[in-house]
Amino acid sequence: MSSPTPRNSTLTSNTSEYLRSTLKEKDSHHMHVEDSDPEAQLQDSEDATASLRNEYYTKYPNTWARYREVLREPMAEFFGVMIMIIFGAGVDCQVVLSQNPQVASSPKGDYTSLSFGWAVGVALGVWVSGGISGGHINPAVTLAFAICRDFPWKKVPGYIFAQFMGGLCGAGIIYANYFHAIDIFEGGRGIRTVPGTAGLFSTYALPYMTNVSAFFDEFIGSVILLMVVCAFTDKRNGPPPPGLIPLALFIAVLGIGQALGMQTGYAINPARDFGPRVLTAMVGYGKEVFTFRNQYWLWCPIISPIIGGVVGVFLYDLFFFTGDESFINKPNASAREAHARAPSEERQKPIAGTEQV
Repeated sequence: MSSPTPRNSTLTSNTSEYLRSTLKEKDSHHMHVEDSDPEAQLQDSEDATASLRNEYYTKYPNTWARYREVLREPMAEFFGVMIMIIFGAGVDCQVVLSQNPQVASSPKGDYTSLSFGWAVGVALGVWVSGGISGGHINPAVTLAFAICRDFPWKKVPGYIFAQFMGGLCGAGIIYANYFHAIDIFEGGRGIRTVPGTAGLFSTYALPYMTNVSAFFDEFIGSVILLMVVCAFTDKRNGPPPPGLIPLALFIAVLGIGQALGMQTGYAINPARDFGPRVLTAMVGYGKEVFTFRNQYWLWCPIISPIIGGVVGVFLYDLFFFTGDESFINKPNASAREAHARAPSEERQKPIAGTEQV
């Protein structure tokens, strides 16, 4: 019978094995460190530290980015209006000029086509510009939101200039595209008549309309447009999902065109009329585009939409809007003393609605 192995002997054996394995690991690690390049390790460490310390995001990665930051919003308005005019004046030219059998073998649309074309132009123009500038693409909207809401006045001149220039350039593109068809329709090269084909680019009231009636027609359309825009951007009035306000504006402009567009051409936007009107004066229609009906161009497609827009926003704010963006909801003396104010209720950007509700 063999004698049992002493417990102390077992512990001593296990401890010896553990010490031997630990020493081997240390020797291996020591050899690995010695085999590596200390200078390379130091350089890698310094590079990693510098990278973590110096890398960051910036709005201005180069010089052009600084210029772009200044130009972004006005250029968004410029291209938004230009796109609107390309579709709107383009559908005007296609539908009207195709009535002549020498231009097209069959007519390419009717009044409903015109309404759809302008609605598509407005929607796409707002979609392009909305998340950047708010997608006003209309001086009446810009002025109404500056007067009745808190849109900064310092941005107003740049917005309106860009909107008018967008209208001018958009009309120029369409005129260049349909130049030959206009010649055929008018009966010869260089023949240009007012209203005639000038009405393809800017608005002219029907002959039976007085200037007062035309002013009222544009006023009503503009009031409705701005009230609808206010409803679309009011967080407490069931606005469309974020980013879909252009689609809602498509429906609004289509409805205005179908219901109120026949008599004056529903300018409801000074840039939509004035920019193309300047273009027609430049390409051969002459000063008659401005002298038509004793400065009709000023009172009906420019002043009337601006007044209508301001009235539309005022009426909406007076009875519905509860946000502090409107001057109607600014705190009075007692509220200021209590440091109380109305909450912000306008969805930003104010027209396009690209932010979350």
